[in-house]
Amino acid sequence: MTAAAVPDHAPPPPVGSSELARSLARAQRRRHAAAIALTLPLLVFLIVTFLVPIGALLIRAVENPEVADALPRTAQALAHWDHKTLPAEAAFAAVVDDLAAMDDGSQAGALARRLNTEQPGSRSLVMSTYRALPDLRGEAGSARPTPAVLKDKLLALDARWGELPYWQAIGKNAARWTPDYLLTAIDLKRTPEGSIAQVEPEQRVFSSILLRTFVISAVVTFWCLLLGYPLAYWLSTLTARQANVLMILVLVPFWTSILVRVAAWIVLLQREGLVNSALMGIGLLNEPLTLLFNRTGVVISMTHILLPFMILPLYSVMKSVPPTYLRAAVSLGSSPLAAFFRVYVPQTWPGVGAGGLLVFILSIGYYVTPALLGGADDQMLSYYIAQYTNVDVNWGMACALGAILLAATLVLYGIYRRVVKSELSLG
Repeated sequence: MTAAAVPDHAPPPPVGSSELARSLARAQRRRHAAAIALTLPLLVFLIVTFLVPIGALLIRAVENPEVADALPRTAQALAHWDHKTLPAEAAFAAVVDDLAAMDDGSQAGALARRLNTEQPGSRSLVMSTYRALPDLRGEAGSARPTPAVLKDKLLALDARWGELPYWQAIGKNAARWTPDYLLTAIDLKRTPEGSIAQVEPEQRVFSSILLRTFVISAVVTFWCLLLGYPLAYWLSTLTARQANVLMILVLVPFWTSILVRVAAWIVLLQREGLVNSALMGIGLLNEPLTLLFNRTGVVISMTHILLPFMILPLYSVMKSVPPTYLRAAVSLGSSPLAAFFRVYVPQTWPGVGAGGLLVFILSIGYYVTPALLGGADDQMLSYYIAQYTNVDVNWGMACALGAILLAATLVLYGIYRRVVKSELSLG
């Protein structure tokens, strides 16, 4: 027997197959282009309304333009200053030249506010010097005073120009980019020499505020889980029609303004409100409880507002758990309670994690509810962001606190993703 001959080359492709491949490739590219065209408006919208504001917030948290824009000559004169003794006479002359170069008083006001946050008294010092510029520079057309003469005039105008802390405040903020806002947000500071140190004990407020924000958010998340889990479980056991009808009641708060709901809780929780009246009417209380302008009112109102955000993820996960698992565990000898906690609850961990993360992240950014229902010791970090924005007009500090909240949110989401991934790998 002889082996069959095997051809050295594969047979040529059928006629027209290359043209068919090109047609399929063109059709695939058209589908990709159509998909991109449909999603492009949404992508642009997200970039403009979400990513750009976040980027601006992060930039403003480290930007320090007031001193750099207002005193460029002074910053140059202080570039090699040792920050331990008074600067040279050229720095005094540079201050006068920079103040004289300002177009209007608004720039001087911004400079004064910024320096005043570093060194109290800087506002009056800068503004009084700005108003005295004609006396400092002499008459128009006359020879420019020497740096030594300008130094003497500044010291004669205000002796604080001879005090080191005011110059240290200028030198510290002469750079356009600074970590000072972020450091202050975590109760740290940059010394005039450039090292990092803790702020004075009486000024360490933001750590406690951040801790308070997390504690209130954790308590609200706990109560939402405690109330939302049995309710979501009950909804998952109903028929589809019954669950849809009752789900409308869960979604009703979404159709009501937060301000309206907070105002309703003010009416309910006041000393003569419905809650105290009902408790006293059934004999549980002899005198009304103080439920407003304290932590209790804040937690009650936030729990009511955020409860749907816990119920919806739990309900979606519970609907996917087959009820036969519980019946099988009971039929194998387990008690109903043990079967529930050993068989059913572990399968709902994704819903617990998603609902808890959602409620906690929403809680740490709450402002209206603590501001209206809480006391002075119940305000969260968002309250101080609004304070720096609307009252103190300190955008750098407001953005730094916002960056802290953003970092906390990203860390929590990263932990959640890591936990979920580990559970999926184990499963």
